[in-house]
Order: sequence, then structure tokens, then C-alpha cells
Amino acid sequence: MRAIIAAGDIGTVQRFEATFCIPLLRAGDIRWSRDLAGGALMDTGCYAVHLLRHLAQSEPVVRSARAKWTSGGVDRWLTAELAFPTGAQARLTCGLLQPKLISIAARVLGSAGQIDVINFVAPQFFHRLRVRTAGGRRSERVAGSPSYDYQLRAFVAAVRNGTAVPTGPADSIANMRVIESLYAAAGRPRA
Repeated sequence: MRAIIAAGDIGTVQRFEATFCIPLLRAGDIRWSRDLAGGALMDTGCYAVHLLRHLAQSEPVVRSARAKWTSGGVDRWLTAELAFPTGAQARLTCGLLQPKLISIAARVLGSAGQIDVINFVAPQFFHRLRVRTAGGRRSERVAGSPSYDYQLRAFVAAVRNGTAVPTGPADSIANMRVIESLYAAAGRPRA
């Protein structure tokens, strides 16, 4: 996606969208525990936040956020509007329990076209990347191993060879700053 954006195929990016919603119906699952940092934003939303930051190559400002909270103070669904320094806007939606069964998608809207992706987190399963411009439409497939294989290879290379990992501690801290800002904007209940 970043290569397509950098090539200018869709013009100047105006808006990013990332959605990661899954069903989590087991009541006793640890992702429903506030004490264990459970909730939609920490479980699925963290990937959507990272994707938006990765594509924009900058840090967003949270404009607004709203969430649906369980009685235990865990977000089961959260949506937010963000803004990047370039002027591009973004929407993030994440959920563990919502009307739609599964929704894992991303969209980048530019001045000359758009990119739509289905399943940005696990392209080894069913996925689709479509680019639409005035010149036409094209679909691409991302060939490769499961996402976790790449993570394991990066970890092994870091341990064995001292190779830098693609997303180091600074990136993780930056992602958590956005997550904390989202929780604050959504009015996370006090513990």
C-alpha cells in the first residue's frame, strides 16, 4: 500500500480508513478483562492504529472517538476520527462485539483514486487489494507466508544477527500514545 501511495498512483492522500472488527462471544475470554488491558482497541484496534500511522508515516491527532463499553469498563467497539500533519484525515473502527460478523479492511482515498484492501492483517488468507484511478482498476494479490512467519523471522534475525526489527520499541510507544489518546477522547470509564 505504501508503495502505491509513494508512486503517486492515487494522487495526494486525503483520507485513510482502517477497520478491524471480529466476533468474540466467549464471556470468560481475557480480552473482556479490564485488568488485563482487554477491549477492542487493545486487541484489534492496535493493528488499525499501526496501519494508519504506517501508511501516513506520521503521528495523528485524535479529533474525536466514541465507544460502547461493557459494564466492566471494557470497550467492545470504538470508532474515531484522526488527523495527520499532511492534512489527511482518518477513521478507525475496531470491535469485538458488533452487528457485523467480521470486517477487516483498509481504504486510502486520494485526489486521483483509491486503494481498497480486504484483510490487511493476515493476507495469507482470503485478501484483496484493489486500486482504482481515472485510468482504470486493477487488483493485486500479495503472495507470501503467514504474517506470524515474518514476525518470527524478524525476531530470529534480531537475536542471531542483531538486525533491527521493523517495528521497534519507539514505534510501540508511539502506537500506545495514540491508543491512550483514543481512550481519553472516548471517555473511558475510571477503573
